Amino acid sequence: MSNLPSCPQCHSQYIYEDGTLFICPECSHEWSKTSLINEEKAMDVQSAVRDAHGNVLSDGDMVTVIKDLKVKGSSSVVKVGTKVKIIRLVEGDHDIDCKIEGMGSMQLKSEYVKKVLN
Repeated sequence: MSNLPSCPQCHSQYIYEDGTLFICPECSHEWSKTSLINEEKAMDVQSAVRDAHGNVLSDGDMVTVIKDLKVKGSSSVVKVGTKVKIIRLVEGDHDIDCKIEGMGSMQLKSEYVKKVLN
């Protein structure tokens, strides 16, 4: 079996190489090997979790809440400026898992925090 990618247009698996190009015989689509590498890098950059200011977040970062957040199912509020010391990134709509002192375990959206830069 070959390790050639499938066609980005028609998703055919019958791809062949011609020099620096990949060619699909079914739809006649041609693309370069370097464009495939650039697309993979772009997908990695897009999938990175970013804070409200565009900084890339990673596990163990310290963040600050930039907006008052109502806690669902409770009358409490996470106030602006609340520091969250250690975060863990998770998949889903709320992409940060953390523990807030006095509140307990919570899930936050990355768009409502900013990374504390050292």
